[in-house]
Order: sequence, then structure tokens, then C-alpha cells
Amino acid sequence: MFGTAGGISFKQAREVLGVSPMADDAELRRAYHAAAKRAHPDRPGGDAEAFRQVVGAYERLRIKPGADRFFQPPAPPRPVPKPGVLTIPPQVALAGGDVEHGAFDGRRLRITLPPGLRAGDAIRADGVELTIAVRGDRAVMVRGDDLWLTVWVDPMLLARGGRIAVDTPLGRRIVWITKKAGARGLVRLPGQGLPARGGRRQGHMFLRLSPRDAPADSPARTRLRQFAAAWAA
Repeated sequence: MFGTAGGISFKQAREVLGVSPMADDAELRRAYHAAAKRAHPDRPGGDAEAFRQVVGAYERLRIKPGADRFFQPPAPPRPVPKPGVLTIPPQVALAGGDVEHGAFDGRRLRITLPPGLRAGDAIRADGVELTIAVRGDRAVMVRGDDLWLTVWVDPMLLARGGRIAVDTPLGRRIVWITKKAGARGLVRLPGQGLPARGGRRQGHMFLRLSPRDAPADSPARTRLRQFAAAWAA
């Protein structure tokens, strides 16, 4: 951590980003992007404290030397977008689509993504390299190549076995639940996960069977229905 009374100094900020006192705005942006990519905690070898120092150094150098000699009201804090990381929902990972991303330099990028993107895949958009992250919730999530759905089932059916109709992102499926699957709480639908892409295999769909003890219109079930409806549209 830097401990000067006014926060990080201009000299310390230049050392963090590895730029000279004569660096212009374009050089600062390039240096910031490279340093933030190296230090980002989501990347191997990254460090949250080092990432905060990189962000602080860039913010400091955006203030021209000498500007702090005059009184200026403090600017309200603003969120700093994660440089180099594009977070998408499972629906976009499965089917592709258009998304927006706030670049580190303030630009809003509109990106058309192909189907079958996995966490860790890299794409480039308007000169910016982005690493894909896939964020799901209790109802729908992606693990590697596979799509995982939570399905609420009558406890009696789990105990005795039987057929159920499940609304999935690929449409309605009639699924047979054996007593063994009901006791284990898991059913696999082969080949119905993320599509094959590059060197990655076709994924599977896993149904996590949960006893129907929650209200019928719980938020997780509502999101699952919305997910299936959006895919079918």
C-alpha cells in the first residue's frame, strides 16, 4: 500500500504503470490496460491489492501534475469496470447473441458473440481483448462444457420414479426419473449442453432434482422459465 497523506504520488504512480513523466494519454491507457490485465485477480498470478494499486495509479496520473495545488471539490466515486473481462449469462454462452461492454477507456462496445463460448475463452472487439466469464444462478449455470438446471419435483415422484416434463433452454423435454436418479437427485441428458466449439466437446445437460417444497413462483423458477422462453423466442 502507498501511504502518503494525499494518497499515491505521481512518481509512485508512474513506477506502478512503468511510464515516463512525458507519457501522453494514449500511452497511459496502454500501460494501464497491460498492468491491469497482469494484476487482475481473476487471472492466474493476479493479486487484488496489486490490481487496486494499478487502478489508483491510473486515476492519479489522469490528474495533471500541479492540478492539486488548487482547491477542487472531490469527484464522486464511480465504479471502475473490470478491464479485459466480459461476463455473460448462460443463455448467451449457449446460443450467442449481442451484448454490451464498458471498456476501460470509457467506450461502450456492442459485441456479437458466437454460440458455445466457455469461461476463459478470449475474444477481441474493436482492438480490446476480453476474457469470457459465465455467471449463472441457482436455476441455471454453466460448468465447463455442461449446462446445469435445477428442477423442482414432487417428492413422491422422486421416491417412486416416473416421467416429468421439463422446460429447458432447448425446449420441453420428457425425462424419465428412476428411483436411483431420484435418490441421487441428478439426471444427465447427453449432448444437450454447450455446443462444440474449437477443440471443446459437445456438452451435456444435468438436471438437479430438488423436492418441490418451495412456492411455485419462487424467483429461481421464474428465471428458469424466462430463460427457456427467451431461447424459444
